[in-house]
Amino acid sequence: MAGIKRKAELEIPIVDENDLLKLTPLGSGNEVGRSSILLEYKGKKVLLDAGIHPAYNGLASLPFFDEIDPASIDVLLVTHFHVDHAAAVPYLMERTSFKGRVFMTHPTKAIYKWLLNDYLRVSNIGDEDQLYTEEDLINSFNRIEAVDYHQQVEIEGIKFTSFNAGHVLGAAMFLIEIAGVRVLYTGDYSREEDRHLMAAEKPDSPVDVLIAESTYGTQSHEPRIDKENRFTTLIHNIVGRGGRCLMPVFALGRAQELLLILDEYWEAHPELDSIPIYYASSLAKKCMAVYQTYINMMNAKIRKQFAISNPFVFKHISNLRNVEQFEDSGPCVMMASPGMLQNGLSRELFERWAPDKKNGLVFTGYCVENTLARQAMNEPPDFTAMDGRKIPLRMSVDYISFSAHVDFTQNSQFIEEVKAPHVMLVHGEANNMFRLKSALQSRYSEREENIKIYTPKNCETVKLHFRGEKMAKTIGTLAAKYPTEDEPLNGVIVAKDFQLNIMSTEDLNELGGLITTVVTQRQVVPFNAAISLLKWHLEMMFGTVQETDLSKVDGSTEKGSVLRVFDTIDIKKLQGAGNQLMLEWIGNAMNDMVADSVLAVILSVDSSPASVKVSTQPCSHSHDHDKSVHLKVEEEIASDFRNMVTFLEEQFGQVDANEQDHKITVDVDGVKATIDSIKFSVDCENEALCKRVTNVVQHIKMAMKPITVF
Repeated sequence: MAGIKRKAELEIPIVDENDLLKLTPLGSGNEVGRSSILLEYKGKKVLLDAGIHPAYNGLASLPFFDEIDPASIDVLLVTHFHVDHAAAVPYLMERTSFKGRVFMTHPTKAIYKWLLNDYLRVSNIGDEDQLYTEEDLINSFNRIEAVDYHQQVEIEGIKFTSFNAGHVLGAAMFLIEIAGVRVLYTGDYSREEDRHLMAAEKPDSPVDVLIAESTYGTQSHEPRIDKENRFTTLIHNIVGRGGRCLMPVFALGRAQELLLILDEYWEAHPELDSIPIYYASSLAKKCMAVYQTYINMMNAKIRKQFAISNPFVFKHISNLRNVEQFEDSGPCVMMASPGMLQNGLSRELFERWAPDKKNGLVFTGYCVENTLARQAMNEPPDFTAMDGRKIPLRMSVDYISFSAHVDFTQNSQFIEEVKAPHVMLVHGEANNMFRLKSALQSRYSEREENIKIYTPKNCETVKLHFRGEKMAKTIGTLAAKYPTEDEPLNGVIVAKDFQLNIMSTEDLNELGGLITTVVTQRQVVPFNAAISLLKWHLEMMFGTVQETDLSKVDGSTEKGSVLRVFDTIDIKKLQGAGNQLMLEWIGNAMNDMVADSVLAVILSVDSSPASVKVSTQPCSHSHDHDKSVHLKVEEEIASDFRNMVTFLEEQFGQVDANEQDHKITVDVDGVKATIDSIKFSVDCENEALCKRVTNVVQHIKMAMKPITVF
């Protein structure tokens, strides 16, 4: 039954691709190393971690960044400082088109620069395989933003909060929320409190998708006390037989836990005083300073001890900066990095000590597949040195896991507590991952719980459809009164970062984050007539038009005049501007309509017969060549006069027409009104009759002189 896939009760058709949440492992899919997961939803992209694979060199060690466009990533979240989660960050930030923002916790950022600088120094690879330089590392460091646990950060619709993950100092799991969908990425985490770190916490918020590590699959760790006893006994036996004990470790993380255990054990066994313990790391002093700085992020036991004396000032442990300082003359305990024996001091000492059966190799953490550490765990008869020689492996090899990763018990319990309907497993070798998936599916099928579990390979995308109902909340003055059923609600819906709010228009500035702006529109148009002629035409259309000097309007030093229409549209004629006018007005729906009408008048002035009539004056010289034009204009004016007389007689009966003065007089019950047939104006002392005749004249004007469409 565990293998039977149950179908959803209702298949919802996918209309919008933005409703698909896409999760793509660019690394850590069916493998341990180069953790990097791309999250895409609603047009937003978040990259979770950017590490390298310790088993490979150069570009081969990177996540599959060539499968994506780094410039499209909005945010990069880094869970902790280990190289398999953070060592590709400088490459992504400085050697690709990535322009997003990068976040990690304060301790992670403090250690990030030193740890990756040490990684660059000990990596014995050629310049052609060097992923980035120290300068790239420093430049990336300056762009990284640090966050605190439980601090919520919001960036253009992406919300995220970091929580303690318990893996190493500063390790975080991230809860990401986009458009109401919550994704929890655990990174590497531990639910067991050790000598200095607190256990990982569980966010209280409901989670839709859980991305969890599966490093140990279905394995279970032995109890911490038993594990520590077995560890110290093993170390004691190795040095007791005169051997050298080599422990390959990461420079930071589990190393500090092991140092606390060994220092306490040596203190309790005076017979071991003559046997030195070396912590071989150039970062020792710097990192201890970081540990002391962030003592408040550790557990209660270590904080209580710190109040009396510094627990990280060790009595029986010596720091070893380089191999030249080391006198290899007898039994000792050596903790050296890197943890996978790929290069550096741990590799050099392993090759030196491997042939002697008195010596011992003790692995204290997870060994990644395809590394020399994993090969040595299988105790082969020999191995290949960095210079190509075959070296016999006679030293004892033991494995005691102090790895701060969850085992099956802790991981399955955490997954149950989170109660996410979708679980994606990453950071685990294929066999371990599929065993964990099968165990979880069996458990949930027995309970008939519909929990979907995904185990994608690198570059395989998991697509999940989320389409929740759109909810809008009232805020501001609209929220002052609780609405009753069927009560209409008037307001403005403001959508910001996938959140809908309904508010009153009066609250837009304060609550909507909207800023009102006045837009002044300007338009330059050609004009070849006199400004006085334009004023006459505008007054025919709009009534009184103000004409003022340009310097009195806006304090300009330029000379010219301004015509103002309806106290909204300014028509500026600048001296020296040639045959041009500038229209200027405050943009809104009403003003734009008036500006269109003004523009139509301006463009019709040159061709209007009325312009010719008004501007015609007697003169002494001859215009024989223009007589035909004037005759035509006079005929048109006479025709317009006769047409107006006809219209008015239809409305008011017999009228008195004076064609020479272009005046028409209407008599209604002894009350007279005089109409100017050129200006279309009405002169009457009786207000009611004036209004009536004016209305008729305007209709006649619209019939006789429609505005030309340009």
